[in-house]
Amino acid sequence: MSKFFTRERFGQPQVIAGLLLLMFLGQCAWLMARGKEPLQVDSQDFFRVQEGLQQWRGQSIAGTPSDARLEAGTLPPIEVQENNGYDPNHSPLWYLVASVGLANWQSHGKDSALYWAWLARIPYVIFGALLGASLWYVARRLYGNAGGYIALTLYCFSPTILRSSTLWLAQPEMGAAWGTFGGIFTAIAVAHTLYAPREVILWNWRRILLLGLSLVLAIGCQFSLIILLPITLVLMLYVAPTRRTAALAIWVAASAVGFVLLLAAYGFHFNVLWPGVSHATFLGLTGKAFGVQQVYGRVLSHLAEAGPALLVGLLPAIVVYCVWPRTRYFGNTAPLLVAVIFLIFGLGSPHYPGDGFILMAIPFLFVFVSGIAADLLETPYRTVVAACVWGLLTANALWNLTGLAKVG
Repeated sequence: MSKFFTRERFGQPQVIAGLLLLMFLGQCAWLMARGKEPLQVDSQDFFRVQEGLQQWRGQSIAGTPSDARLEAGTLPPIEVQENNGYDPNHSPLWYLVASVGLANWQSHGKDSALYWAWLARIPYVIFGALLGASLWYVARRLYGNAGGYIALTLYCFSPTILRSSTLWLAQPEMGAAWGTFGGIFTAIAVAHTLYAPREVILWNWRRILLLGLSLVLAIGCQFSLIILLPITLVLMLYVAPTRRTAALAIWVAASAVGFVLLLAAYGFHFNVLWPGVSHATFLGLTGKAFGVQQVYGRVLSHLAEAGPALLVGLLPAIVVYCVWPRTRYFGNTAPLLVAVIFLIFGLGSPHYPGDGFILMAIPFLFVFVSGIAADLLETPYRTVVAACVWGLLTANALWNLTGLAKVG
């Protein structure tokens, strides 16, 4: 135990990151306490929680047709009604997460909204904090302490992240976002360990379980994130070109773990899983969307809502990446490439889950911008770059806190 609590694991960087995450949690609490609209329960919120509660009680499988749904009198969203009673976008895991805080709560009526609206949002606040911790850990490992601080500061004062974590006029996608981020970087980490002189499968079993959990959390909460499977496989094969057979074996093992966990979300009823999956919409891309000007404006507005610092810093970061060869290494290229893929899918999906894809891209953009900034801080112009970076981050934080103060 004494070896666990070492300066390496719990030093000044961890303390600073912890304080930033506490500020993030404080903003989430303020937003949930002050805001009226997120505490009002509309039919979709009520349906999501009610479906999950019925499965926790063993009455039905969420997101699938059931007698319990009819008895409860809840009205499914239109996309569920038009899909023979099956949710085309989410597995039961999405509903189970939404209602886990209410599993032992006795009053679930709409008149008790002020109580269970808090409980229904706690899982997403936790996911938001975990995603922030994961982002800091990855950015710090890639770019050092400065990169970790920059990425986490961008994240903790992002209106988009705060709204998504508290369901403030936002879909409950933070579980999918954490799973997506964890799936990408866990796959890269697993591939890097293949160069160690140890037995491949046995040595990586923890990361295999983590990768499987990340995949099922992402795909189970948003079926369209099935694209994570080929993305993670390509990244693993690229990182370990001389160990591709082992990388493929690990990817198959992690995918199998994810499938078992998804089957568990369906109560291990394969006869329910199969029709649920067959009614799922995995890719809602439409080529016509790429020719609509308003779609690009929508994506740009979502990026602006992620924070002025991201919008201001992203274009210079891309320019630096293009003109300075030193920045074009895998640690910068991977998050940028993944973000671009998600943005393309967001463009091609003008309706749901298009906004979800944009949310998935934002943490990777935070990592990319922090990586370029960390590279610039190592140049002879460090003083000027530091002044610009920390000035921008401070202004972004003050702008966000000023907006929060006006809520309610």
